Amino acid sequence: MEQPNQSYIDSLSGDDKAFKQKLIDIIKREFPEEKQIYFDNYNAENYKLAADNVHKLKHKISILGLEKGYEVAVAYELSLEDGKSDEKEQFEAILTTITKYLVDL
Repeated sequence: MEQPNQSYIDSLSGDDKAFKQKLIDIIKREFPEEKQIYFDNYNAENYKLAADNVHKLKHKISILGLEKGYEVAVAYELSLEDGKSDEKEQFEAILTTITKYLVDL
C-alpha cells in the first residue's frame, strides 16, 4: 500500500522549516476533525455531505503524496454523489494509513 510522505510539503516549504512545521501542524489539527465529520455524515447516510467531506480530505491525501489514494478519493467522491459507496473500504484504508502516519510526525 502507498505510504504518506512529505515530498510535496518539502517542495512547498523549501528551506523554511517554520513554514513546513506550520503546514504539518495544520494537517495534524484538521485531518482528524474532517475524518470524523466524514464518518458522522456517512453513518447518518448523508452521502452528499460525505462527498463534500471526501472532497476536503482528498486535498490532504494529495499533500501527503498519495497519488493513488487521491485517485481513489476522486472516484469515491463521485460514487457518494450518486448515493453509492463503491470505494468505501479503499478510501477508509487510506484514512487509517494517514492517521497512523500523523501520529509519528
